[in-house]
This record gives sequence, structure tokens and C-alpha cells, in this order.
Amino acid sequence: MAFLTPLAALLAALAIPIILLYMLRLRRREAEVSSTYLWQQLLRDREANAPWQRLRRNLLLILQLLTLTLLVLALMRPFVEIPTVTTGHVAVLLDASASMNATDVEPSRWAAAQQAALDLIGALSPQDTMTIIRVADVPEVLANATGDPTLLRDAVLGAEPSQAAADWSAALTLAAGGAVGVENFNMVLISDGGLPPDLPSVPGEVNYIPIGVSGENVALTALATRARAGEAPQLFAEISNFGRREAEVIFSLYLDGELSRAERFTVAPRSAADVNITDLSGDFTVLEAALTPAASSDVPDHLAIDNTAWTVYNPLGAGRVLLMTPGNLYLRQALASLPGMAAFQGQIENGLPEDESFDLYVLDGWLPEDGTLPDGDLLIIDPPSDTPLFRVLGRSMNTANPRVARDDPRTLYVNFDNVHVLDFQVLEDTDWAEPLIRVDGGPLLLAGEVDGRQVAILTFDLHRSDLPLQIAWPILLANLMEWYTPSRTVNAPEGVAVGETLALTPPFEADTIRVTRPDGQTVTLDVSGPQVIYADTALPGIYTVETYAGEELIQRELFAVNLFDRLESFIQPADVLTIGTTQVTEAQREEIGQREFWPLLALLALALLALEWVLYQRGMRPPKPEQVWASRQR
Repeated sequence: MAFLTPLAALLAALAIPIILLYMLRLRRREAEVSSTYLWQQLLRDREANAPWQRLRRNLLLILQLLTLTLLVLALMRPFVEIPTVTTGHVAVLLDASASMNATDVEPSRWAAAQQAALDLIGALSPQDTMTIIRVADVPEVLANATGDPTLLRDAVLGAEPSQAAADWSAALTLAAGGAVGVENFNMVLISDGGLPPDLPSVPGEVNYIPIGVSGENVALTALATRARAGEAPQLFAEISNFGRREAEVIFSLYLDGELSRAERFTVAPRSAADVNITDLSGDFTVLEAALTPAASSDVPDHLAIDNTAWTVYNPLGAGRVLLMTPGNLYLRQALASLPGMAAFQGQIENGLPEDESFDLYVLDGWLPEDGTLPDGDLLIIDPPSDTPLFRVLGRSMNTANPRVARDDPRTLYVNFDNVHVLDFQVLEDTDWAEPLIRVDGGPLLLAGEVDGRQVAILTFDLHRSDLPLQIAWPILLANLMEWYTPSRTVNAPEGVAVGETLALTPPFEADTIRVTRPDGQTVTLDVSGPQVIYADTALPGIYTVETYAGEELIQRELFAVNLFDRLESFIQPADVLTIGTTQVTEAQREEIGQREFWPLLALLALALLALEWVLYQRGMRPPKPEQVWASRQR
């Protein structure tokens, strides 16, 4: 054992005044007595008035000297040399990815990684410094280039593992930034080794401390729903066994929180099993799938966070459009260019299909012969005959002075000043509809809701106008499609990965977005542009997005966040890491570090000081009456 500050031993001289205080006698005050019986006591008092006395054994004195000894030793900072992984300026990259929640080591891999980091801190020499970086989806510096062991320990013990994949490329780049202008720079990766390929090269020596012992894990690696028109929604899921033993699991399916079914699956080692369910009830929004080990299975599943997954079923997401037209190329191309729309060409000679339903029917210059309109939203262009919704009076060529409803979202940004229309159909009995584009002879565009469906009517033939050649045409059509099926603030039909950012696209009238996480925490985002970026997806589960215009709720949508990362679910600890072009194996303790004992000595000194105070307080208590009486009798 050696000492970092041996000159602190000079403080041991403080023991001299402590001993002298115990040898010095107290002077007593003079007092008259009423009886010669007390002369003998006065003689003893006189003897006691001598300034010095022989040092006697005293427990308080012994405790005080021991306390002083411990404090002096602590100030001398005793240490022993121990083997350590590295010395100098050390950057410790502490893996906080989802796989570090595995429980193949007690109590978890994360706890073992924390202990490994604490061991490195305990071996720091006075000339060493250390940086602690928590490696998660967004790497963060917990302690920056310090030699203070207390600060480093607090940083490590205060950190938590994430439930996302780690961004190792960003973490290594962040750590390498600390090597600028520094000599003897080294990195230590405390991880289970789930690193991606093609990582950048880094300066200094890289050391690897592996965490974990087993790779047994079963995970849900895919979950999705699909729906065809007129059919029940279907589910697809994938169960992956990343371990070396055959696993038996129970696949449980919940629809809006209610158990729908549970099935047993046997998954071979290092393989996957597909789950296909084709007869789901369509009356649900949130689908949750969960894996649990079968009661008869003895195969462990060391990672629990990838055993549950969610998806949101939205039957309105199909956007199926049936186009009935004699050959309007402009219309076909415009519909095909709209995102989220699946356009189907119908045959006029065959009429409307009877075995399929669509979200929107576009009837261009054609109507069913019997006048019966399909049961769905309608876009009617140049109607040739009467229907239950309107009557056709005839054509008009009075198309002068076009006027557009500027404040209506269906005609937002539509400029009709340069559009020329030859003639149009004049309609009546359209009180249910609102005129959006008018000329002197009547409306060119009407739209409204009637009989539980949305209907828009363009009263002129597109071929008898130059509208398809104007910028107003795609804008108008996009606005109408937005009205039929409002665009979603959330465009994530497959969900997002944990830690992934999501671009929210609110309607133009929205001014705030409120997002609620699975744990109930809520954040309000101001709408200041066409997109709002939301990045707080650190928890798997269902997120709720509410879009507001002032106090009015416009939309309420859900999206799912899942892990679905094979690199995280494959928890077998790696023997070798590849950083740039370097192969990194398990670090050996070839360097010499120092382990100090002053915190333990200081703690013992504090305990002795507390004991001395307790004994002193007990000695200061006044004697009890029976004790006084007994002394007088003697």
C-alpha cells in the first residue's frame, strides 16, 4: 500500500493537545462547610486542585485518538495498485439499448454494465480522466472529462436503459470528439455486442467489456393488418426464436383490450413462425399481440420488451376509387397521381360492379340507366340526366364572371380567372349543396352532404374547357379528395420504431397538436408550418394524436410504436466487435490502476465520532436519586 499525500501524516500531531486536555485538572471553587465532618473531603479537594494529573485509561480519549488516526489516514489517500482495462483519458460508452434489459445475468445486463463502469471508476489514477456516454437512440454525455469519482459514480448510477436501438455511429463520433488535442486517449465499450456493421474508425485504443451470458430469446418481429373491400381484416405476425433451443410460446391477440384468441406455436431454434389470421372482426381499432412461454416449456426468454407489439387498424386507409368514364385521360392521370388513392377503371357498358364496393365513385358524363346512384361518396362530372339528387334543365353558355368561394377548404388556392368553360349543365333541386364556383349562368361546382354521403358535382365537360391544362385542376381535385377522405395528421400505417422521429402533417386550419404517450404523459406542439416533427417515441405502445383548431378537436388518431429490431432481439453476446477495420475482442486487464480507500476510512471515522458523542452524552446525565443515596450511605 502507498499514499498519494503522505505529508498529511503531520496532522497526527493533533493527538498531543488532545492528550494534554485529558491530563489537565479542573480548578475547583472555594466553599465553606458547616461541619468538621467534611474536613476530610476538603483535603481531597485540595489535592485535586493540582494543575496536572496522571493520564488514566479513558474510553472517550481512545475513541477520539482512533477518529483522528482514521482522518489522517484518509487525508493521506492510501491506495493499492490493481490491474485495469485502460488508463489515461478514457471514454466509456455504456450500452443502454433495448437488449441491455435482458435478465440472463442477475439482476439484468444493465446492472452488470453499471457495475463494470463503477469498477473502471474505482481504478482511476489521479492523473486519469473519464467521460461517460450513454449509448441509446440519442447518445448523451453523462459526465465529461473529469477525474472526480463521485461525479462519475453518480452519472452511472443515475442512468437508465432505453427500449430502443442504439445509435452506435453517432456515439462513436461523439466519443471521438473528446480525443482532439488529447494524449493517451482510449475508449471502453461496455456492451452485449449488438453493434451494426460499417461503423466508423475511431482514434486511440478501443477496449470491449462484454455483458451477458445467454442468447435465449423469443420475440415478435412483425405485426400488421390488411383489409380488402368487403372482406374482414387480416392479420400477419412473425414470431422469431433467436435462441439455440426449440421454444413453445402462447400467441395471444387482443382487440381493443379484449382477448380475441390464444394459440400455441412451436418455433425451431434460430428460425421464425408466421401467424396469419383471416377472419378478424372489423369492429376494433387497436390490436395488441403478446407472447408468453408455454407452461410446459423450460426454455428461458431473457428479454421481455420484444414480446408485445401493437398495430392500429384503419379501414378507411384503402382509398379505393372507381372511375366510370368514356375515356377521360386527364381524369385518370389526375386520380392516379394522388397519394393514398387506389383508382380502378370501370366499364361503362357493364355498369357498376355488383360484387365490390368503393370509397368514392367518379361518374364522368355517365349515370346508371335507372338513375340509381351507388351507395358511397360521389364525384359527378357533366351529369347527362336527372337523379334523385338533382334535375338537369339544359346547357348554358353564360360562363362569364367566374367567382370562387375563397374561404372554403374545397376551393382553397383555386384560381379560376384564367379558366375558360364553353358551356355547362344547369341544375335544380340542389338545396343540399353549396355552390363553390359560380358564373353568371349558375354554378360550375357544387358540393355537400346528402343521405349520409358526400357529393360534389362539376356541371361541365372537362373536354369542353381548358381546366385540365391549368394549375387549378390538380389543386381542385386534391382539395376535393381531402374533403372526401380528410388527410391524416399521422401517416404511419405500419407504425414507427422506438426512438424514430415522426413527421405530423396537420390540416391547414390546425394550430396545435397534442400527443399522449403510452404512459399518459402529454405534450402540446404548436403548428407553425406544414409539418411538425415529433421525436419522443422512447416507449413502445399506442400514441394518441389530437389535432385542434383553437379549442375545437379536428382529428383524433392513433399510431403504434414497436421495437421490431432483430439486432436488439438477437441477444447472444458477441465475442468480437468490428470498429472500422479493427477487430476488437474482450479487453484484458493489462494496465495498472489505483484503488483508493479514503472513502472507507472517512466513513469509519464518522462512525467512531458518532459513538464518542453518544457515550459523552450518557456520561453527562445527572445521577438518579437512588444513586445519590447509595453514595451517601457509603
